[in-house]
Amino acid sequence: MNSRGTASLLKNSIPFTDVSASGLFEGHDLLRRGFTSVKNDLLPSHPLELTEKNFQLNQDKTNFATLRNIQGIHAPLKLQMEFRAVKQVQRLPFLHSSNMGMDILRGNDECIGFEDILNDPSQSEVMGEPHMMMEHKLGLL
Repeated sequence: MNSRGTASLLKNSIPFTDVSASGLFEGHDLLRRGFTSVKNDLLPSHPLELTEKNFQLNQDKTNFATLRNIQGIHAPLKLQMEFRAVKQVQRLPFLHSSNMGMDILRGNDECIGFEDILNDPSQSEVMGEPHMMMEHKLGLL
């Protein structure tokens, strides 16, 4: 066989990296990605659903605009830097974090909400395996 024939065979073949565990034939990993759900891919069923999902973001934007109009540009910038600093400090990935610092900055520490009484439904009491979750966060898996 000539060199031209082997080059065309190599060009038309599937590279080995595409067939590996993270390639074309990978199964769905329930431990890392959870159950697949069609519900997450659907459009919102009511016009207010998107507004409710983005309530805190809209509230922050309104507060920043008010602060800028009253005190100038330095006040919302300082508050945004404090938000960013508080978001960086977290517990280990397998432990629930209440984000008390963020609640204090937003002024929600004195408010009683749905999640304070009945807990947030998205945060169940099921804890994953600590070693697996740390390796996933560090990018070792």
